[in-house]
Amino acid sequence: MSIKLVVAAAVALLSLAAPAAAQDNSLAAKDIMSGAYAKAEQKLLAQMRFDQRPEVQLNLAAVYYATGRIDRARSLYEQVLQKDEVPMTVSTERTAGSHAIAHAGLRYLNQRQRMASR
Repeated sequence: MSIKLVVAAAVALLSLAAPAAAQDNSLAAKDIMSGAYAKAEQKLLAQMRFDQRPEVQLNLAAVYYATGRIDRARSLYEQVLQKDEVPMTVSTERTAGSHAIAHAGLRYLNQRQRMASR
């Protein structure tokens, strides 16, 4: 089973922590893509109370990254890695597993931190 996701080109995460959009838009993807991070965070935290799916966690990681909370983003990527891998459609032509996305997100965060420390 594949979970439909939409990658926001504006998110400069190499499509690693890009917002995931469910067909019902319950995952705050439009808010993330438009930069309404506080609104997206509220929706995602409410969703996380009863739904710990990787796409919810990855979207929240995108919000945390965009708002400078790198440690929280890292924690969510690590939580995704502790779960079973879930196949995701990241664009109309590309799929990736939740673990691959989380690993890529962690690599990106590590690169960002190395560059910031120079």
